[in-house]
Amino acid sequence: MRDKNPAITSIYNDIWLIDGVRTPFVDYKDAFSLVSPTDLGIKAAMGIFARTGLPPEDVGAVVAGCMAQAAYDAYVLPRHIGLYSGVPVGVPSTLVQRVCGTGFELLLQAADAITLGKIELGLCVAAESMSRNPIAAYTHRNGFNLGQVEFKDFLWEALIDSAIGAGMGVCAERLAVEYSITRTDADAFACASFERAIQAQENGFLAGEIVPVTTEKFELEGYKPRGIKLPRGAQDQQSDTHVRRSPMEVLAKLPAVFDGVQTGGNSSGITDGAGAALVAAGSYIKTKGIGPLGRLAGATVVGVPPENMGIGPVAAIRPLLARAGLKLADIDRFEINEAFAAQCLAVERELGLDHAKVNVNGGAIAIGHPLAASGVRLATTLSRELRRSNLRYGIASACIGGGQGIALLIENPKFAG
Repeated sequence: MRDKNPAITSIYNDIWLIDGVRTPFVDYKDAFSLVSPTDLGIKAAMGIFARTGLPPEDVGAVVAGCMAQAAYDAYVLPRHIGLYSGVPVGVPSTLVQRVCGTGFELLLQAADAITLGKIELGLCVAAESMSRNPIAAYTHRNGFNLGQVEFKDFLWEALIDSAIGAGMGVCAERLAVEYSITRTDADAFACASFERAIQAQENGFLAGEIVPVTTEKFELEGYKPRGIKLPRGAQDQQSDTHVRRSPMEVLAKLPAVFDGVQTGGNSSGITDGAGAALVAAGSYIKTKGIGPLGRLAGATVVGVPPENMGIGPVAAIRPLLARAGLKLADIDRFEINEAFAAQCLAVERELGLDHAKVNVNGGAIAIGHPLAASGVRLATTLSRELRRSNLRYGIASACIGGGQGIALLIENPKFAG
């Protein structure tokens, strides 16, 4: 029987993140604004196969994630990502969503399938087009009365939790009050995120996980071609576009969005992008002689009150550490999704984290948060940072709209027994 702790925790012994890549995260309504998330996902999937040199034919399952139905063929997004990236036609695919935790959930689903002996290698791809979120109407199929046309902005409306009648930003403001987080605190956190991301961009660290995107066609024998067409003047996207100098004096001038400490400058950037990763069994990497990027050591998902959704990482990290037999002091690096500065600061304060260990290469405030794709980026960035800094353990985590938290424990393979 399960104990009274409602958290669902998995401890993995021989599951490996072979590698991860992503497209650049590009600003909302910019170069990727007309590109289907499926095509961004295909590009990321092709990138991971090119990076690792592993054959798509080895994949046993495709697990894909995308929050918004940002294309008319959204239903078959995972299937098309697999097929057009070279995965055999007989390999099944599935679509997964756990809101902002979707990218993490893909890795967990692959790890679980491997643990159950279903597959040896899983392709995990997350893609999101914030720009192509529709202007939608859900009640008009049977017609509408005069003056009662009701089209709404899905991107805005989807961020409102109807159970509490408030958006995610309002939840962050609740945490700002509870943890005595000031506007200056939030702006300073954002400023540091931008500065760290600029440094990571300038020293080439971020480029090490990015697959450049150009206009190109994806061919699949016997089927219609598809592809990516970028606008003139933006046909070679090599780096994240939201990263920019954002000094305190500039951030301080921005208006509050939710009548509190949060502004457009200290909230996660709205961007489009995709990420892909290969997750494998130990038997597979031994057969192939692969040096993996990281060991997936464990993960936790748990619910929290919807109005306090931003504190979700705390509720996930604590039971994960307990099950893994570790303490916070054992964790060398944290990647906590920066949905909002106040939300991330509340997590840091509740756990007593040293900010020098958190998001050391910048976070979503600077780099952007294409919803489904962020978890793949966080896990990849964390694994690469552990290797670069010769450190052992890291935790990547995110709060989740609706009131959940998710956390992933990663170990540097150098230290893995």
